[in-house]
Amino acid sequence: MKEKKQNILIIGAGLCGSLLALRLGQRGFNVTVYEKRPDLRKVNINAGRSINLAFSNRGIKAMKLVGLENKVKQLCIPMNGRMIHDEKGNTFLSPYSGRDYEYINSISRGDLNALLLTEAEKHENVTIHFNKKCESVDFEKTTALFKDYQTNTQFIEDADAIIGTDGAGSALRKSYYLGKKFLFSFSQDYLTHGYKELIILPEGKNNFKIFKNALHIWPRGNFMLIALPNLDGSFTVTLFLSYNEGEFNFSNLNTDEKVLEFFKKEFPDALAHMPNLLEDFNNNPTSPLGTVKCSPWFYKGNTLLMGDAAHAIVPFYGQGMNASFEDVVEFDKVLDENLENWEATFKAYESSRKKNTDAIADLAIDNFYEMRDHVANPIFQEKRKLEMDLEKAFPNEYASKYSLVTFNEDLGYHDAMLKGRAQDKAILNMLAEGKINSKDDLKSILKIITKETQEILEEDKVAKLK
Repeated sequence: MKEKKQNILIIGAGLCGSLLALRLGQRGFNVTVYEKRPDLRKVNINAGRSINLAFSNRGIKAMKLVGLENKVKQLCIPMNGRMIHDEKGNTFLSPYSGRDYEYINSISRGDLNALLLTEAEKHENVTIHFNKKCESVDFEKTTALFKDYQTNTQFIEDADAIIGTDGAGSALRKSYYLGKKFLFSFSQDYLTHGYKELIILPEGKNNFKIFKNALHIWPRGNFMLIALPNLDGSFTVTLFLSYNEGEFNFSNLNTDEKVLEFFKKEFPDALAHMPNLLEDFNNNPTSPLGTVKCSPWFYKGNTLLMGDAAHAIVPFYGQGMNASFEDVVEFDKVLDENLENWEATFKAYESSRKKNTDAIADLAIDNFYEMRDHVANPIFQEKRKLEMDLEKAFPNEYASKYSLVTFNEDLGYHDAMLKGRAQDKAILNMLAEGKINSKDDLKSILKIITKETQEILEEDKVAKLK
């Protein structure tokens, strides 16, 4: 393909769309982006949506690709582990890795998105339009129908290829299954839990009320609270709670008295830092948590789904943004192959990518139960301590499932999932049976775990679970 002569239309200027526009602009494509929301650099549009995200190695790899690693690092707060808060207010830090140089970062969604938009617009061949909603896509004609919110008029745009990065409610994906022109599989599965954004305000300017460099978790079995730090000293707090089940749920937390009763009972140490709780709880929306899977992601050589539009996931592995950024990295690799046309390019991209996005979707569900239920479990804590010791003692020979997924950016999610699950199964089984314990010789433990993990992987392969 001759890149400079190709006109690419991108639907959605969120994190994935703005990064894709920047990278395609760098490659010489003529890129036009349409976004339904106002320009977030001029208008505050958070409206209760998650305002900070976990940013890790796969996302950093994408920033290196477009030359923004140093600028993005200035927006980050390192988080070295999970700070667990029990019911009595006691805390302990559970590191993410036994290797000191491995950590995740808290980053502002808005600040990162704004940076990517500004960098993309520096290219003369990239144009970004706001307040223009995509109503539908004619994927056979490669045209898209838009509504201009400012003029209340409709217009049609065409291109050589249209890429939908318009999130879980994608207009392009909707056009695929409503069009019924080809076999299109689609699933959207919701957890019984939703989430609500709250906040811990700073104590004065840039003064953090709780420990700064951690992701804080209040695990309570069937629900939990988490908090991530912001550069201004505040923490974005998220309550994950069932809509209808349990003694407390979003349906019955319908009075100020009930909300305060809930927090006094379950999160008293958090409540002590949240005098604004009731205002935030009453004003911010309760939002659903869902997983989107679909196939195919493309129609011939005309249109392609990317990011959450193709594979939205729940947030419990901190990989939603990182996975979308990795989409752009992997798509860029396929472009380097210089295949004969867009159809071949899109096909090669989906063929290599989909198994990995399916894997991280499944891992994110796993981590929901781990964060909610298991992090306070003694045998899980022993397992994590053992894994941290192994990573510290054998940094080049052992990596936990979390490290394989989060810090090994050159290992696909699918392979990380298979190895990580096998390791978890091996360690938990042997701890439960007393075959190993954290006081044993680490070299001997590593040898046993490696052997057991390989046997489980071979069994899964025979059972065609791989």
